[in-house]
Amino acid sequence: MKSHVRRLSLILILVLLMGALATISVAAQGDVAREDTVIFDIDQSDIPNPTNFNPLVPGTNRNQGAHQAMWEPLFILNYETGKIQPWLADSFDHNDAQDVWTLKLKKGATWSDGVPFTTDDVDFTINMLLNDKTVTLGNAGDMQQWVKSVKKIDDLTEEFDLKAPDPRFQLDYFSVRIWGSLMILPKHVWEGQDPFTFTFYDTAKGWPIGTGPYKLTSAAPTQFVWDRDDNWWGAKTGFHALPEPKRLIWIIAPSETIKAQLMEQHKLDSAMNITLGAFQAVQAANPNAIAWHKDLPYAWADPCPRELSLNTTVAPWTDPNMRKAISLLIDRNKDIQIAYQGTTTASQTMFVQYGGMAPYITAIVNAGYGISPTADVAGGQKLIEAAGYAKNSDGIYAKNGKTLALNIQTSTDTVEYALSTNEIVEQLRSAGIDATAQPLTGSTFDDNRHLGNYDAGWTLDTCGSVNEPWVSMDTLNPNWLQPIGTRANHDLQRWSGDGATAYGKIVDQIGSLPLGDPQIPGLVVQAYKYVYDETPVIPLVQAEKLVPFDTTYWTNWPTAENNYNHPATWWNSTHQIILNLHKAGS
Repeated sequence: MKSHVRRLSLILILVLLMGALATISVAAQGDVAREDTVIFDIDQSDIPNPTNFNPLVPGTNRNQGAHQAMWEPLFILNYETGKIQPWLADSFDHNDAQDVWTLKLKKGATWSDGVPFTTDDVDFTINMLLNDKTVTLGNAGDMQQWVKSVKKIDDLTEEFDLKAPDPRFQLDYFSVRIWGSLMILPKHVWEGQDPFTFTFYDTAKGWPIGTGPYKLTSAAPTQFVWDRDDNWWGAKTGFHALPEPKRLIWIIAPSETIKAQLMEQHKLDSAMNITLGAFQAVQAANPNAIAWHKDLPYAWADPCPRELSLNTTVAPWTDPNMRKAISLLIDRNKDIQIAYQGTTTASQTMFVQYGGMAPYITAIVNAGYGISPTADVAGGQKLIEAAGYAKNSDGIYAKNGKTLALNIQTSTDTVEYALSTNEIVEQLRSAGIDATAQPLTGSTFDDNRHLGNYDAGWTLDTCGSVNEPWVSMDTLNPNWLQPIGTRANHDLQRWSGDGATAYGKIVDQIGSLPLGDPQIPGLVVQAYKYVYDETPVIPLVQAEKLVPFDTTYWTNWPTAENNYNHPATWWNSTHQIILNLHKAGS
C-alpha cells in the first residue's frame, strides 16, 4: 500500500512538473524570445484572486510582479549602504521638531496611461486612508496613528502635519524598509471608487496601471506576464535607461522539487527560498546557478526572524508561565541542524541580528532577557507541572482528563515553514505536549492570524526593525488590540493586561525619541522585560534566504560581492534589480 501511495505521489509530481514547464514554455515564446524574458518565482502557494489589484484590501497579492515591475516606491532603503535612495520622489525633509515633513516629488514622473504623477495622487491616497473608519485598508492604521493632516503646496510638494514627532516617518512607510511601502494610487482612476471593493482591474481600460516600466499583459492563478513599457517616464527624463528585459514572468512553482527542476533546465531565472540540498543539486546540474554567497551558507540574511506566536486569549496559553514553558522546551540549535541544514543561527531576541541592532540586542542579553539556543526541558516541564498537569500513560501531559494540546498553524508558501514547524512539533511532543502542525494556504493562514482564529502560529509577526527597535516592538503594542473575530493590524497575539499596558507605554516613549537617542537602549531593556516575563512570542531562528539566480540568460544579479542592494526579488525594491540586469554576453 505504501509503495502504491509513493508511486501515485511521484506521478503527481511529474504531472505538476510537466504542466509547469509547458506553461512557462508557452509564455516565453510568441513575440518575445526566451533570451529577452526574465522568469521569477512567486513566494506563495496560491493566489486566490489573480485579477484583484487593489493593494489596500487584505489578501491582495503584490509580489506577483505588481510592486516589483508596475508600482514604484517613493524611496528605496539600500541595505548595503544604509542610505535611502530617491525613486519617485527627490526628498522628504522634516522640521526641527520632526512633526512636519515636506515631500518633494520627482519632476516628469507619469502613470503608464500618460497622466502626470503629482501631489494630487499623494493627497488623495493619504486622505482616503485617514478617512477609513474601519481602519482595515492597508496602512490606514499607520497613517491615522501619525498623520493629523496633509496639504498640497504645489504639484510636486506635499506637506504632512503629524500628531507627534516621528523621526522614522519616511523610513517606516515610504522607503521599502521591509518588503513593501505605502502605495500611492492614481487619483484619476480611484476617485469615486469604493476602496473596499474596487479591484483596479479592467483590461478594456488598461487597468491596473502604475508608474513602473512594465505593464500587465496577462494574469492567471499560477502565472503573471508583464511587458516593457517603452514610454516609461524614467527613460524619458533621464532617471534611468529602459530596462533590458522586454518581458517579465512570475510563476508559482508548486514545490521545491519543481523549482529546482525548472532552474536546472534554465526555465526559472530567479527562484525563491530553497534548502541547501536543493541548491546544491541545482548547481550540480546547472553551473550557471549562483546565490548571495559563493560558499556556505550561500544565503542572505532576511530581516524577518522566525518565531512562534501564541494566542494569549486561548487557555491554557492565557498563562504566561505556560507560554514560557513552550519556549524552554524548544531546542533552536536542533531546529537549525534539521530544518535548516546548518544555514542559519538561533535568535537571541525577537530582533533581526543586523549590525545596527547590536546595541539593543546586547543590552537585552546583558540584562538576562535573552533566549538560550538550547532547550531546558526540565525547566519547561516544571512550569507545566506547577500548573497542575501530569503525564498520562502515553507520556502526554493532561489535567482533568484533557490532554495539553497545541495546534501550530503554518503557511505552505515555502518548504522552510513546513520543515521548521514539523521539527518544533516533534520536540514538543517528545517533551509531553500533544502538538500538531496544521499547514494552510498563505491566504487562509494570514486571515486566521489577523482574526485571532488560531492557538499558535509559526510566524514572522514582529518583523520590522532593521536599524532601530521601535518598529518591531510596536507590533506587540496593545494599542493595536482587537477582539477575536475583528481584523487586527498588529498585536496578533492579542496580548493585554498590566504587563502589556506597561510595555506599550514604554514603546510609545521610544517612538517619540530621535533615532540614536542615548535613552533608547535602556528603555528597550525596560520594555523587553515584559516580553521575556510574559512571552507573547517565542523567538526561534534568524531568517536565512537561499535565493538562487540563473546567469544563463541574465547577469548582474545582486550578490555579496556585487552588492548594489539586497537580493529580495519579492520586495518593492526589485525595481532596482530589474534595472541592473544585463543580457548574458552583452
